Amino acid sequence: MKLYSAPRTRAIRARWLLEELGVPYELVKLDLARQENTTPAYLALNPLGEVPALVDGDVTLLESLAICLHLADRFPEKHLAPRVGSAERGPYYQWMVFAEARLEPVVMEFYRHAQLPEEQKASAHAKDELAKHRTRLTAVLDVIQGGLGGREFLVGGAFTAADVVMASILHLAYTLKLLDGHPRLVEYAHRHAQRPAVRKAVSG
Repeated sequence: MKLYSAPRTRAIRARWLLEELGVPYELVKLDLARQENTTPAYLALNPLGEVPALVDGDVTLLESLAICLHLADRFPEKHLAPRVGSAERGPYYQWMVFAEARLEPVVMEFYRHAQLPEEQKASAHAKDELAKHRTRLTAVLDVIQGGLGGREFLVGGAFTAADVVMASILHLAYTLKLLDGHPRLVEYAHRHAQRPAVRKAVSG
């Protein structure tokens, strides 16, 4: 099994899950500044030139969410996904997709805003757009905090791949100072960021 990765990309959550699983894999680090993701060899794997990409035997997967779903099911003995047919399986799917489809897009709007030149940030248009995103983000965070309740994990009382995906995005939200008013999510993101597998995943 081979994971193509680069720092500060969605590849980190795939590597985090691999470290949680404790299974052997080869890590291929791509230097995006040197455009190593645009070589013919890599474009043959991922025509968009993005990371991550996972090669698992005859299977090549490109999307981080698909990779996490695949890996958790690939090693059922590791118990990082609820059993198919169990009461927890539906909520597990829900939170995986909610994190990727609802939370991440709005968090990335704030990330992109943070990269703008100061004069653009100060424009009326940018401020109006940010206010709209803030309203949407608050609604999304309220749903997650309500769904989490007082539990440590999203689904079934145990750590799963859903926590990998959700916590990785919430941690970015925290670094952007977007979790004010959601203390449970701050605690959740902090706690999962301290897991040994996370430290290995971001080590380089």
